[in-house]
Amino acid sequence: MKIIKGFQADLNVNYQLNVINLMKHAIRNYSRQEIVSRNLDGTLFRYTYSDAYKRMQRLANSLESIGIKVGDRVGVIVWNTYQHFEIYFGLPGMGAVMVTLNLRLAPQDLAYVINHSGINYIILDEDLIQIVESVVPLCEGLKGFIIITEKDQKEIKSTLKPIYFYEDLLEKASPNYDWPNLDENSAYAACYTTGTTGRPKGVYYSHRNVYLQAVMFAAHFSMSVNDVIFQMVPMYHVLGWSKPLAASYMGAKLIFSGNWNLNDLEELTNIFVKEKVTVSAAVPAVFMAMLEIIRMMKEKPDLTGARLICGGSEPPIALMRGFWDETRAEIIHSYGSTELMAITTLNTFKPWLEKELSEEELWNLKKKQGIIVSGLDIKIVNKNGIELPHDGKSSGEILVKGPWVTESYYNAPQTRESFTETGYFKTGDAGCLDSEGYLKITDRIKDVIKSGGEWISSIDMENSLMSHPSVLEAAVVGISHPKWDERPLALIVLREEYKTTTKEDIREHLSQTFAKWQLPEDILFVDKIPRTSVGKLDKKVLRIEYQDFYTMK
Repeated sequence: MKIIKGFQADLNVNYQLNVINLMKHAIRNYSRQEIVSRNLDGTLFRYTYSDAYKRMQRLANSLESIGIKVGDRVGVIVWNTYQHFEIYFGLPGMGAVMVTLNLRLAPQDLAYVINHSGINYIILDEDLIQIVESVVPLCEGLKGFIIITEKDQKEIKSTLKPIYFYEDLLEKASPNYDWPNLDENSAYAACYTTGTTGRPKGVYYSHRNVYLQAVMFAAHFSMSVNDVIFQMVPMYHVLGWSKPLAASYMGAKLIFSGNWNLNDLEELTNIFVKEKVTVSAAVPAVFMAMLEIIRMMKEKPDLTGARLICGGSEPPIALMRGFWDETRAEIIHSYGSTELMAITTLNTFKPWLEKELSEEELWNLKKKQGIIVSGLDIKIVNKNGIELPHDGKSSGEILVKGPWVTESYYNAPQTRESFTETGYFKTGDAGCLDSEGYLKITDRIKDVIKSGGEWISSIDMENSLMSHPSVLEAAVVGISHPKWDERPLALIVLREEYKTTTKEDIREHLSQTFAKWQLPEDILFVDKIPRTSVGKLDKKVLRIEYQDFYTMK
């Protein structure tokens, strides 16, 4: 779109919206604010923003000392730790580009990301050495490895060469660094899609992108210096959903979860309570597991006032109600993607709707993805590209553009069809907007089930299944059918105490909200449902595994 220039104001065009200027404000105003990081042994390390900033300066000096220059790409494969927080600012602040590496990618995909992005150095945690060693033979151009460890250097055995040690580099580096006045349009970081449809695709975020989203997120979510933000989302996944940056902008207390898995959720829940956490985020599978642990507790934790962002897929009402009833924490639905830089919607109630809607209607409203955050434009279009009305019913593909939405994938000309000529990103999600501006995703376009010429939403059916008391996890996929084109197949993981639940019980439950023709052709009770590296249901795997399920009958 052509830009029309009006009367030009006198501006300080040399002042750049880069992350170091963001951090400088935090240090000026909130230098004594606390940062907490969970160690491998479960103990908590504590220091301040001021301490972190001093180490960021040392980090920048040490990176330059080993030959890293402005524009170089540096891979980062590190757990959620205070060192990772230092890297978030110190590495891009000196002009290099932080390429976040998803440690859960298959080796061939991880190697592809390293080669495609042009990474020449990798910063890694000591317990992730084997992952990096497994991909190095597939990589080109790697010049060195920086290992974060608390062990004596002599204890580290690795085939990686040359090796530098993070703490050793910082100890030897100068404590003062003259930050460059870095152009705000310079790349800050790169995140790669998880490669569920072909090779991972690279999205590069500029300093301006992350600065603006940090400001927007802090404003929309009413963050303040009084908040305590628990970083559970992996920081390699869409920049940790932008929370480390938004927290720094507001000077909020930060807690980093360290290396954790579902077995550590009781410990993490105790940290929630002890540290008086007010903001955190996770995918529904994590919150569901946490809720199961809380339900088993004799003394329930009081999380009154906590706002828990839930994204990746739609959180079931049973999850949101369960958290509210058990802990008084509020689950807030959000929507985003690597291309959209995480926070695209937030589902918060408008005061007039709280007065107009019943309690049940408000719970149903919470299922929606929420309102589009300020700064972004959105369209819902049909298959011909015609924009649809905001009536809460007309469903089409969601298109988004804005100052932190990518306009192309890095060095991937074959993906141009994912973007419109006017700069909108085609999300691949089907959805609708209501008259109040709330977005409802009806399905991934590739996941909508077409049965006998009619459409069935797998997301709505999954949420209905999750509201049954016996269901712990559920997935619904469309499987080829000799008569109806596709028919739904439901896969269900039952709770231990409900193993006697039958298919007829599930069908009866679904029949309360779905027509008879929409009900799954079959229901399978399984022990586990596959998920992607970021915790989403892996429907691609399910469709392949069960592709002949109906045709072979």
